[in-house]
Amino acid sequence: MPRTPISLEKSTPRLAELDLKAHKLVDRADYERRLAELQETILHVQQAYWHSKRRAVIVFEGWDAAGKGGAIRRLTEKLDPRGAHVWPIAAPSAAEQGRHYLWRFWQKLPEPGTFAIFDRSWYGRVMVERIEGFASEAEWQRAYDEINEFERLLVDDGVRIVKVFLHLSSKEQLARFRERLTNPYKRWKLTVEDLRNRDRRAAYEVAIDEMFERTSTKLAPWTAVPADAKWYARVAVLEAVVDALKRGVDIAPPPVDPTVQAAAAEMLGISL
Repeated sequence: MPRTPISLEKSTPRLAELDLKAHKLVDRADYERRLAELQETILHVQQAYWHSKRRAVIVFEGWDAAGKGGAIRRLTEKLDPRGAHVWPIAAPSAAEQGRHYLWRFWQKLPEPGTFAIFDRSWYGRVMVERIEGFASEAEWQRAYDEINEFERLLVDDGVRIVKVFLHLSSKEQLARFRERLTNPYKRWKLTVEDLRNRDRRAAYEVAIDEMFERTSTKLAPWTAVPADAKWYARVAVLEAVVDALKRGVDIAPPPVDPTVQAAAAEMLGISL
């Protein structure tokens, strides 16, 4: 079977074009209603993937304090934990640094019937490793093609890929940093690296837009979500994931196993 061609999306996200004031929710009740609906749907999607042995990779990227963790918690809250694994990605270990940067992600790809959810991902090569100088220019420049090929390989092997970027304004990020610093139960979330990254925001903006431009493909497009309003962002993330994973997939429950049906009738007196 020939490889699926890699084609870039004609229209890709750009940070400057996102409406950070976007907020379609009326109030908390509206948010909770919509969230509950989406959580029920993503559970049905998960069950369909489990029964059909499909696989999915869901990638989360975004600014520090943009709400990736909160969005992932709402996404996974109602899922069966046996069929979804969240991988928080930090700096590579010494052993991982001695291998190709994609090697450690191969170890975390989903088994048949499951989701693999990445809280940060291989895109660190063209963002933090680029900006912080952990990768040479030659390394991060060639990474765009390497990543596109990696994702094409997964798609050709039957994996559905969803990529979400949470965009946060500088003003809102500062407010969340301040809240984390003053809240004893959230101080652990704020690191020196977060502060240094904020100081280099302009360079990150350039890198992020180039990442969108060069890796938002028809096989695995980027969805950029305005994240200044937490409720809006969480709902928007779940909508994007649900829409991508259910496309072309029958999420109706499978018919009852005839063997189980016969046994239930004989042993329990229950017939359908």
